[in-house]
Amino acid sequence: MEMQLLENELSGCAYPGRGIVIGKSEDGTKAVTAYFIMGRSANSRNRVFVEDGEGIRTQAFDESKLEDPSLIIYAPVRVLNNSTIVTNGDQTDTIYDLMKAGKTFEQSLRTRKFEPDEPNFTPRISGILNFENGEFDYAMSILKSNNGNGAACNRYTFSYETPLAGEGRFIHTYMGDGSPLPSFEGEPAWVKISGDIDSFTDMLWNNLNEDNKVSLFVRFIDIKTGKYETRIINKNK
Repeated sequence: MEMQLLENELSGCAYPGRGIVIGKSEDGTKAVTAYFIMGRSANSRNRVFVEDGEGIRTQAFDESKLEDPSLIIYAPVRVLNNSTIVTNGDQTDTIYDLMKAGKTFEQSLRTRKFEPDEPNFTPRISGILNFENGEFDYAMSILKSNNGNGAACNRYTFSYETPLAGEGRFIHTYMGDGSPLPSFEGEPAWVKISGDIDSFTDMLWNNLNEDNKVSLFVRFIDIKTGKYETRIINKNK
């Protein structure tokens, strides 16, 4: 596998859907994560990210135009003790609740599957960053239909035990636009992580498709202290 430039991965795909990036900063001191949402329908585009405690949630930009909230209103980011959970749906709460009860990240996701939005069967993508003794590791998961067959769920977990400085992984829901939308395939892309939080945030936002991008969340977490900085950009203002 060859390391890719994240800006090329983003700009080269008109509709990656929702995406998660996790990795380590160039200087090796920060854990990096990002989550973005895109939308083709008016309902999907009528959203913003807002801070909610140590995490974030989506909410309707214009409540009067909100239609079905079931798959678009959720908490993408929550923090449980020394773990930061990032997902593209309400499985954030599933992971949080079941890990709090003693289950693992993977065990928690065994209770869920892809979204019930036939014919797309949008994958559920999830990530977790774990911090302990001044170190961190992370994992990513995707729950997807069996090549578009909604009768079967394929489950994949990718664990990264020793993240290296300036490197990360990128997973997203769709390979591109289409009808039905084609699910992500393969291992999360190996991507370069560079710059400080502001330049990294600008790079992500500027390389997402202008028509389809909706909101972006970025967080840099100090691996030694746990202190973090967060950036949120919403197209709706």
